[in-house]
Amino acid sequence: MRSLRALSPALLLVPLLVVAGGTIASPTASAAPPNTVVYDALGDSYASGFGVPPYDGPCGRSASAYPEQLNGRQQIRLDNFVACAGATTTSLVTGGQLNALNADTELVTLTIGGNDIGWSEAVGACLGGNDLQCAGAIAVAVGRITTELPGKLRTVYDQVAVAAPNAHVAVTGYPRLFSPEFGPYLGASRAEQDALNAGADVLNITIAAATERNRFQFVEVGPRFDGHGVNAPDAWILPPTDPARFHPNINGYKAYTAAVNSALGPVGLG
Repeated sequence: MRSLRALSPALLLVPLLVVAGGTIASPTASAAPPNTVVYDALGDSYASGFGVPPYDGPCGRSASAYPEQLNGRQQIRLDNFVACAGATTTSLVTGGQLNALNADTELVTLTIGGNDIGWSEAVGACLGGNDLQCAGAIAVAVGRITTELPGKLRTVYDQVAVAAPNAHVAVTGYPRLFSPEFGPYLGASRAEQDALNAGADVLNITIAAATERNRFQFVEVGPRFDGHGVNAPDAWILPPTDPARFHPNINGYKAYTAAVNSALGPVGLG
């Protein structure tokens, strides 16, 4: 795996043009363009930018997605943007997203796993069901996170590593969806919101552990959404009345961009 921090000195060097006699060329001489970091973006709807239309095709790819916001900053050049709404760890592979990667890929971002665990069903049960239904749905989702998801993540991460052997891979987590401090929301009490947020924490801990195994970089986004849940006055999560319910809005995707940029360091946005 090629470290981005190892790349950064090369990105900052500007070649000196030397004339035949050994003196430095005139300042008016054109310099060679700086090197760029070849970047491919994979994942699900949180990577595709679903929630902020218009979309480029059925995968819900938006110009507001964090890969698009990273494109062109510093020396990052988005080469292939193949994230697709609805993707799971399995369909990411069968749907051909790995075909975007090769030995020239230097940076990969990946957001995946949320669709593997039935989290939307748990959220729906807590918003519209009774306490028992909410607790049961959360238990099922958390059970999948702890027993099924680690193996699925290992499988897809291993395939990413093989497809992009020279790349630095940054894997993002998911935000907490609720801000219980603002009170009950639809059918979800504060306690149920806390339980859902705790489930999101388990999801992120599981993803972080899998990234560490593969020596990938985990990018935590959760703290940036604190106080901006779906029921907050300044919400960064779309409400259930929106077609892209419980996905980030434009401010949410800006938060994702900031989190990835900060994690990447010197080749990020500065």
